[in-house]
Amino acid sequence: MHTRPDVRNIAIIAHVDHGKTTLVDGMLRQAGVFRESSRLGERMMDVNPIERERGITILAKNTGILWDDVKINIVDTPGHSDFGGEVERVLQMVNGVLLLVDAAEGPLPQTRFVLRKALEQDLIVVTVINKIDRKDARPAEVLDEVLGLFIDIGCADHQLDFPVVYTNARSGTATVDIAHPGTDLKPLMDAIITHVPEPPGDSDGPFQMLVSNIDHNDYVGRIAVGRVFRGEVRSGDPIVRMRDGAISAHRVTKIYDFFGLQKREIELASAGDIVALSGVEGINIGETLADARNPQAVQAVLVDEPTVAVDFLVNTSPFSGREGKYLTSRHLKERLERELQSNVALRVTPTESPDAFRVSGRGELHLTVLIETMRREGYELAVSKPQVVEVIRGGRRMEPVEYLVIDVAEEHSGAVIEALGRRRAQMLNMLTYGSQRRLEYTMPTRALFGLRGELLTLTRGTAVINHTYFEHQPPTGDVGHRPVGAIVSAETGLATAYALDNLQQRGTFFIPPQTAVYEGMIVGRSKTDEDILVNVCKAKKLTNMRASGSDEAPNLAPAEEQSLERALDFIEDDELMEVTPKAIRLRKRRLTDESRRKERTAARQRAAAQGP
Repeated sequence: MHTRPDVRNIAIIAHVDHGKTTLVDGMLRQAGVFRESSRLGERMMDVNPIERERGITILAKNTGILWDDVKINIVDTPGHSDFGGEVERVLQMVNGVLLLVDAAEGPLPQTRFVLRKALEQDLIVVTVINKIDRKDARPAEVLDEVLGLFIDIGCADHQLDFPVVYTNARSGTATVDIAHPGTDLKPLMDAIITHVPEPPGDSDGPFQMLVSNIDHNDYVGRIAVGRVFRGEVRSGDPIVRMRDGAISAHRVTKIYDFFGLQKREIELASAGDIVALSGVEGINIGETLADARNPQAVQAVLVDEPTVAVDFLVNTSPFSGREGKYLTSRHLKERLERELQSNVALRVTPTESPDAFRVSGRGELHLTVLIETMRREGYELAVSKPQVVEVIRGGRRMEPVEYLVIDVAEEHSGAVIEALGRRRAQMLNMLTYGSQRRLEYTMPTRALFGLRGELLTLTRGTAVINHTYFEHQPPTGDVGHRPVGAIVSAETGLATAYALDNLQQRGTFFIPPQTAVYEGMIVGRSKTDEDILVNVCKAKKLTNMRASGSDEAPNLAPAEEQSLERALDFIEDDELMEVTPKAIRLRKRRLTDESRRKERTAARQRAAAQGP
């Protein structure tokens, strides 16, 4: 078999916040892509505004460096389990992976997920134990845990003999011997060139390329990104686009390779190269670009199915149209169809209502990033309570189950274990590291809704919670509902400090004074398990008799700020989250108290008619 000794294709995979993007930045600097002082401390690969704000990688990105006359193509992948679809589709571009593991935290749920996907494709794994400078680093124990993870996943015998490199990505150093600190990343680069296989390079066969990513340019349109599996392609060559047996003819207009933070235009791409091609209208991820005279498709990896779904609805609140530009069902439909072209783990299906769409994804974060992107683009919409996506296997109804890891102080572990027990979680393991405990569970995905907020309250904000999809299992029964009710506005107007002050003993508010509210809008959480109807617009009556101190400003507690994730966790089936470019509001589906009472009465009558 022909190979390309001058090329290595690698992906960097890890759990969120274990240092992937920081390590890529260090490799770019030491390969001379840009000066050491250039924007130092800023993650160069996270270019999406939401990525920079949240400090996580959401979209897989390509870059490339030159080291000892070898072109190393690098794919920086997301670390959060909700964006696992991004990881799965790029692994076909590479021949090896750097498995990054935090020297203190060790393997976490997403580490298991991405490693399993890499081993399934028989990729060479170079294990990188990062953050060895941490005070609580335990590299030897973490290496044993990684070895145990390989065995637990069920790897082949030859995959157990993996090379290990110890790094401090922030300072840009690496070593193969923990007792002898490194001075640069040369040991890591050498390990990549030595252990990652050369990509197959049959340049004589008919051209064949699998599209693993999509880029966009305002001048040339959609750009297909992927690895050339076979043959060669030049600018101007006729090619065909293949998917599910359908073939359409196109012509390559431009070819780019990746170097540093830029795409460079080139004339020729050969087998083994990771490149971007323009000139193919409507190209989508998972399709094959092939020689027009001898078209042969590449088998794409199947992406795991979604586990969580919400309904996107047209915003029908009294404040609809005040803040957004795109309001109608046609706008929502066109935007979701555009998202499907690049977001391979997303599914959109119609509902009974023409003004609603069922949107399914890998988890709440996967969906809320889409919602956040849409609101920044000027969309208004309403979103329903998340539901799990069940499947039928072997004639049985199955629901998704998550693998959950919680790091918590020992003093709070009892309360956490009790809370998880109420949610039908099954304990797999409990480990102790100093004063910290690591609890490992499997838990129904539907039991995760609202869990983060509950555990952070129980542990005074100190619990660290990570999870990823585990498998589908038969349903385990009810996991309970929200333990508190909602405080609902009975009037439309401006909330006053006077009214909020008088109502503080009833619960916690989501809004500060002078917030515009409408009838049926949820303005806080009550202290009981029942909904409360209140008038937050009530003003203080003015009199000509004023006692000393009667006009003092009320001592209001700060409003509880609502993020998209918190809002989705809070709402119930009869509630919606209203999202606009300027606000996140919670509301009842039926805005008037009378209509809600009628609906409850009708529900009780239906239940009585069905019998016990």
